[in-house]
Amino acid sequence: MNFTKIDDIQAFLAVAEDESFTKAAAKLGITPSALSHRMKGLEERLGIRLLSRTTRNVSATEAGERLITSLSPLFEMINHEVQALGELRDKPSGTIRISCTDDQIELCLRPKLAEFLRDFPDVTVELYVNYGFTNVVTERFDAGIRLGQSISQDMIAVPIGPDIRLVVVGSPSYFNQRGEPNTPYELPEHSCIDIRHRPDGSVYAWEFEKDGKAFTVKGKGQIVFNSIMHVLNAAVDGIGLGFVPEELARPYLDDGRLKSILTDWTPYFSGFHLYYPNRRLSSPAFIAFVEVFKYKK
Repeated sequence: MNFTKIDDIQAFLAVAEDESFTKAAAKLGITPSALSHRMKGLEERLGIRLLSRTTRNVSATEAGERLITSLSPLFEMINHEVQALGELRDKPSGTIRISCTDDQIELCLRPKLAEFLRDFPDVTVELYVNYGFTNVVTERFDAGIRLGQSISQDMIAVPIGPDIRLVVVGSPSYFNQRGEPNTPYELPEHSCIDIRHRPDGSVYAWEFEKDGKAFTVKGKGQIVFNSIMHVLNAAVDGIGLGFVPEELARPYLDDGRLKSILTDWTPYFSGFHLYYPNRRLSSPAFIAFVEVFKYKK
């Protein structure tokens, strides 16, 4: 049975329910004469009369009643399943894959993650920690997280945190032994805890600015990590000086286990952003994720 015949049967069911060509035609969006012509064509193809017509009324014949009894429940089931599919489309569900770093999780995602998972029980969030600037398109991630200044212009960028800055931190025990540098230029004389984002990349140079002049300094130390969380922990342990996001170190700064220095040399800059390709159709789950984690001042 082709789609035209299915449409004709649906039209027949509408006429039989309303017992009127005029009312049924209005529901179907066609003229009464066009509907009457379709019914005649359907009856001719089936070789049996389905509707009894008078000048005032339209009613189903015995064959028509039989067709109504057998087919109406099927069409109701189809309509129900189509409606259910629409509800599934609108209900957030599925897996969201995000490429990020551990400090981004701590600062931007962790504070809201439990609430999000509770509010959307059918959504699974996969957080892949990677400092290597993953290509979210080729690696098939839904999105990544980067600092606003490092996101390509062909990506959509949504802020998920406030402006941030990196600060030099050290433990009281370290400063008691080595003293405090007065300027960033003295850092090479200190033990600095370094970070290398990629195995084939260079050690990250610490960035500073003073009187509008930006410059970098590379310290000397005995240990290099690829995770900022380990840099922070090593600073707490007194191994050396770390260069970390200020808010990541905040609990240790507040309780005295760390002290920040050279803060006049470290300006604020655009914070972390969720970035993803400009696509027309995003899943309800991803739309919900963006809305929940979007930074609101």
